[in-house]
Amino acid sequence: MKILIAVPCMDQCPTPFVQSLALLRRVGDCTLAMKPGSLIYTARNDLATRAIQMEADYVFWLDSDMVFQPDTLERMMDTMQKNDLDFLTGLYFRRVPPYSPVLFDQLDIDGVVCKFSEFQTIPDSLFEVGGCGFGCVLMKTDVFFDVQIKHGNMFAPIANNGEDVAFCWRARDCGYKIYCDPSVICGHVGYSVVDDQFFRAFSK
Repeated sequence: MKILIAVPCMDQCPTPFVQSLALLRRVGDCTLAMKPGSLIYTARNDLATRAIQMEADYVFWLDSDMVFQPDTLERMMDTMQKNDLDFLTGLYFRRVPPYSPVLFDQLDIDGVVCKFSEFQTIPDSLFEVGGCGFGCVLMKTDVFFDVQIKHGNMFAPIANNGEDVAFCWRARDCGYKIYCDPSVICGHVGYSVVDDQFFRAFSK
C-alpha cells in the first residue's frame, strides 16, 4: 500500500506542525512531499499529480498549520478500510471565534454562486459532510482521476471560495461521499493552538 503524505506550504512551517509530522507513525509505504508556494490550489494540483504519477493508493493531506497525534494516519486508515470509504477528514476548528468546525453541512454550487452551511453541533461518530477543509484529509487517489476527467483543473477555486471547497464540490459531483471521523481531532496553529476545547468553551 503506497501513501503520499502531501503538504502544501509556504517557505517555512510552524514548529508545532514539524514536531507532529516528525512523530507521525507511518502506514505502509509512505512518501512525504512538501510543495512550497503562495498559490495553494497550484500546490495541491501538483501534489495530486505526483500521487497519480507515483501510483499511490492514498493521499494523506496535511496543512502546515495543523497539530495532530502520532496515530492519526493509522486511525484514519483503519476507519477508511473498515467502512469502505473514499474520502475522510479529521476534525479541526477555525482559529478565530466562534471557533467553528471547518466542515460544511451542505455545499452546493448554482452557476458560479457557492452556497453552503456549517455544522453547529458535531455528532459523536462517523458522519457524512457536504465539504471540508483539507487540513487533515485521507483519500483514495482514484478520486483524482474522476475529478480530473470530469472537471479538468481539480483544485481551481470556484466563486471566490477556497480550493478545498471547490474540490469537495467536484468530488461529490463525481458521486463521491465525504465523511468526518470526529474522534480524530487536530489543533489549528494560530496565536494559540485552537482545538475542540476552544470550540466547546465558546459554544456554552
